[in-house]
Amino acid sequence: MSRRPGRRAAAAAAPHAVLTRGPSVHAGCDDEWTPALIVKLLHLCDSLFPIGGFAHSDGLEAAAAGRDGIRPDAAAASLLRAWLDTCLDETIGRLEGPTVWQAWTAFHQRDWQTLTLLDREVVALRPSASARRSTRAMGLRLLTTWQALYPDSRNEHVLSMARDGEIAPALPVAFASASASADVDRRSTVEAFAYTRLASTVSAGMRLMPVGQTDAHVLLARLVERLPAAVDAMIARDAPPESFTPAMDIAAMTQQYLHSRLFRS
Repeated sequence: MSRRPGRRAAAAAAPHAVLTRGPSVHAGCDDEWTPALIVKLLHLCDSLFPIGGFAHSDGLEAAAAGRDGIRPDAAAASLLRAWLDTCLDETIGRLEGPTVWQAWTAFHQRDWQTLTLLDREVVALRPSASARRSTRAMGLRLLTTWQALYPDSRNEHVLSMARDGEIAPALPVAFASASASADVDRRSTVEAFAYTRLASTVSAGMRLMPVGQTDAHVLLARLVERLPAAVDAMIARDAPPESFTPAMDIAAMTQQYLHSRLFRS
């Protein structure tokens, strides 16, 4: 896992992780949640939404296998906790979260050049070929499905760029585009994306490790409590996407060499 010394304390957490509304970042985003908007966001975040996320563990399967097969209960729970913390603080806080944050603005402003550059960067920052394939596949499937359900000319333009090979789109870019087209505000988009990624990782962990449902969801609930502060820290940094998670990257690259596996990545 990755540790970065000297981090400043994050800002105080908001009371709710996903359904927190602050002042709108751009015009066109309502300050009040309407029932229709809540339902749309729940639909997008639903684990049943057909993007194929169930087939990917982002290297967790290789990490869980270790050298001696599946680890004992205590070690498995400790590994999953550390993995999830790194997902939130590093993968979401410094790579995918900033991508969603900046892609939302680019999509909202129809700045297709910036959106394309963000898409290429977030894909290139993934050292594992399987991770690059998975984020492209899930992103394209998400946006294609969302466009079929909730047609929008801007999403159609992004999909036309994908057909021309100009953009993947990667999963963070696709999620930002879908959320922006549904008038979900920028911060809530990042928080919702983070929740879906963390929940997917917890789901993979329960299938790979001797970790019970209650224990796994205790870990998820702890992350949900930390999520607003993590997003605050990401916004305060206002940095471009970056990535330094060597242990997770090695696990992702090792995944394809497992003797038997449940996940593609």
